[in-house]
Amino acid sequence: MLEMKGILSSFILLIILCSAKIAYAYVPLHLHQLSIRSNAFATKNVASSSTGRYRNPSSSSSLMMSEIAAVGPKETKKTSKLWDAYLKTTDTLTTLFPLWTVLFAGLALTRPESFAWFSTKYFTASLGALMLSMGITLTPDDFVRVSKEPGAVIIGFLLCYVLCPALGFGLGKAFNLPLDLIAGLVLVGSINGGQASNLCTYIAKGDVALSVLMTTVTTIAGIFMTPLLCKLILGAVVPVDAVGIAKSCLQVVLAPIVVGMAANKYLPKVVEKVLPVTPVIGVISTCMLVASAVAQCAPAITSAGLNLQLPIMLLHLISGLIGYWIPRWLNFTETQSRTMAIETAMKSSAFGFLLAKLHFKQYGTRVPSAVSVVWMALVGATLAVIWRFIPVQDEKKSS
Repeated sequence: MLEMKGILSSFILLIILCSAKIAYAYVPLHLHQLSIRSNAFATKNVASSSTGRYRNPSSSSSLMMSEIAAVGPKETKKTSKLWDAYLKTTDTLTTLFPLWTVLFAGLALTRPESFAWFSTKYFTASLGALMLSMGITLTPDDFVRVSKEPGAVIIGFLLCYVLCPALGFGLGKAFNLPLDLIAGLVLVGSINGGQASNLCTYIAKGDVALSVLMTTVTTIAGIFMTPLLCKLILGAVVPVDAVGIAKSCLQVVLAPIVVGMAANKYLPKVVEKVLPVTPVIGVISTCMLVASAVAQCAPAITSAGLNLQLPIMLLHLISGLIGYWIPRWLNFTETQSRTMAIETAMKSSAFGFLLAKLHFKQYGTRVPSAVSVVWMALVGATLAVIWRFIPVQDEKKSS
């Protein structure tokens, strides 16, 4: 056991060093820009995305995640130095989310008792806060845009809810994992895309507007797809409370998004004041969700060792690579392909952990999600940084 802990500690140290290297590579790229989120409502006209699709987005989600906030000189002068410092600080904190994820996971693994107070009610509330932060950036126009440009969204949907669950099941079998861990791996593959994918898409020079749309579609679709997939794939292997999963999806996902959209429509001034704070809330919520999930499964993670780490890492890595090459094969542009790759690789693993904890009787089903919260961030950030330094050469989709 001591030997295994030593190996695992070395493994965690290596991951931290890699994360520091990743952070060092891309933090300078963002220090000179104003926070994306804070300019969501100040920006009136945003340049079209590099793909030429989704031009002149009218929704606040597109404005929030546009690559360069089109703030005029007069507006910039009005911004105080203190406010600029705050925006740059929150932007940096948000950009460094993979590093915070690994650091909190390492702390939770070595000192799980530090996060014992973060109970299920706090976990659920934090997830709800993240979904609410997505909801306040959405309008009905977003869904109209999906119907007008369905191709990339449909492919992304299939990658998320067909490729990933099948890959999770296959990797679990290939590594000869116990049934409860296989169930947990399939659950990770069956959940929606994570919000952090929008940031990684931005870093990778992808289509951020498309990323926001894909995250929104897979999140809402997960309300029925996640319980359906779990029942179909796992129903004959382990007991699955599909109805309970569906109810949790409605409570944790749909309700906060609907409330957020309503606030965006009927209380725009309040939302405008809240938006600059959402990056900080997002970082804190994400760190606590990661730490809580890892802390609750620390003994199981330690005992499982690399035999569990490898299939989970491969789930995110292989899905990301396939998520890139299939769109390229289908003649989508480089920018769109990068976006779909990151959306496929990055899952809402914390939500998977909550579902496993609430609706699967086997303790082991929650362990893969706890490990996935770290690998999801690392794989997504790594792909983003690599693509950041690879020029985008083609932007015309073949007919």
